[in-house]
Amino acid sequence: MAALKFLLDTNILSEATRAAPDAGVLSRLRKAGDKVATSAVTWHELHHGLALLAPSRKRDAIATYLESLRQAELAILPYSAVAAEWHATERARLAAKGLTPPFVDGQIAAIAHTNRLTLITRNLADFKHFAGLKVQNWFSAA
Repeated sequence: MAALKFLLDTNILSEATRAAPDAGVLSRLRKAGDKVATSAVTWHELHHGLALLAPSRKRDAIATYLESLRQAELAILPYSAVAAEWHATERARLAAKGLTPPFVDGQIAAIAHTNRLTLITRNLADFKHFAGLKVQNWFSAA
């Protein structure tokens, strides 16, 4: 397995389930190959979204997609003690500036930062205040 380089956010992983997925995202995912991971937080968000859907073809397709990611052994990184400590320090630093990013965004940022990965997301603004965090948007219109 190649060294991990990228942590995929929910909006990147869920793009493949859209009727007309963004070509830029799909191309970058193919090129990145096994250098990608996701966070346990993102994995939860994907499965929570699935659990909220009523039985349908769409729900079945998403369930099949998530199972294919599991079968492909997509790395799912935990919110570790080191990540929790970094997150706590960042929350305090940002609070002193009057900023309160969503807790889950802080968890995702912490997992990316402490694993030295670039976070791939469409929501650049959600992560712009985290110190030292590398973030990219793989959408075509970026």
